[in-house]
Amino acid sequence: MARIDYFDDPEAPKANNVVPSVTVAIRDNKGRILVIHKVDNDLWALPGGGHDAGESITETAIREVKEETGLDIEVRRLIGTYTDPRHVMAYDDGEVRQQFSLCFEGCWTGGEAREDGTETKAVRWVSAGELADLNIHPSMRLRIEHALDDHRTEPYLG
Repeated sequence: MARIDYFDDPEAPKANNVVPSVTVAIRDNKGRILVIHKVDNDLWALPGGGHDAGESITETAIREVKEETGLDIEVRRLIGTYTDPRHVMAYDDGEVRQQFSLCFEGCWTGGEAREDGTETKAVRWVSAGELADLNIHPSMRLRIEHALDDHRTEPYLG
């Protein structure tokens, strides 16, 4: 399903739904961060997705990373909450979601990075310097910046 992300856009449609979701920042032993190239909006992002009934939010993070990237992870800590009502995502079925995402730090424990061909068309480990060359939504870029800030001690609450 195609999607358009709006941020602080007065022409954006009004949200008609809120779906809790997660993103996960995973770094390798070289300090690079894992990003995915999403099929639905053609942007680069952290892996993640919607929370399903019957699972804990950390189980959502583990499941989504496995589905989208093939990696097994452990959830380490909460990086932040991202609930800006100025960020909405419009889907081609008429749903317009207000952003509601928890971003976690994950530790890679197994598996090989690969795209799934359905939600992700590429999976890459990138250095902080390579991020500027990727098409990343501003709200996702904020999460990545927070994840890469090794001096951050408290989760972002926004």
